[in-house]
Amino acid sequence: MNIAGKKIRLRAIEQEDLELLHKWANDPEINNMIGGWHFPSSKKDQQKWFESLSVSSLNQRFAIDTDELGLIGTANLVDINWKDKNAHHGMLLGDKDIRGKGHAVDTIMTIMRYAFEELGLNRLDGSIIDYNAPSYGVYVKKCGWKDEGIQREWYFRHNRFWDKKIVGVTKNDYNELISNTNYWNNEQ
Repeated sequence: MNIAGKKIRLRAIEQEDLELLHKWANDPEINNMIGGWHFPSSKKDQQKWFESLSVSSLNQRFAIDTDELGLIGTANLVDINWKDKNAHHGMLLGDKDIRGKGHAVDTIMTIMRYAFEELGLNRLDGSIIDYNAPSYGVYVKKCGWKDEGIQREWYFRHNRFWDKKIVGVTKNDYNELISNTNYWNNEQ
């Protein structure tokens, strides 16, 4: 099953994606912009990670794909909590040349529609490194996520500590955004 946005498609990660995912996993520029602990990653480790993916997991990872460009990144819904109806969301766009062209917005809108309208979740959480202004702008200014606080000195990058911006969105926030922007009915 594919999950269709207006510009992108979310699909399962496949074996043939691993070479590009391995390249992105070892790109220092990408790793400086996303959370998590990053070490150099071998192709063997990439293969083990791929083999651990399961549709029955509470951590779902998707390839972001377009007809014109193919694989452009990954998105996820992780730590899915079915009882309280929430999950954490993150995204990576691999090729810097495609950034700023609406793919991130469409990915976030597509993830929200899937999480809220198909899975029945009520909220999504996210976090952003303080210096990652482009991500903050996409989530908060364009996709209706709310700034929910800061965890001081959470990330260690470039030989110093950086704050973690906590962001979140509820199903009501999403519905209000759709009502105000008519996103799914407008061609962009």
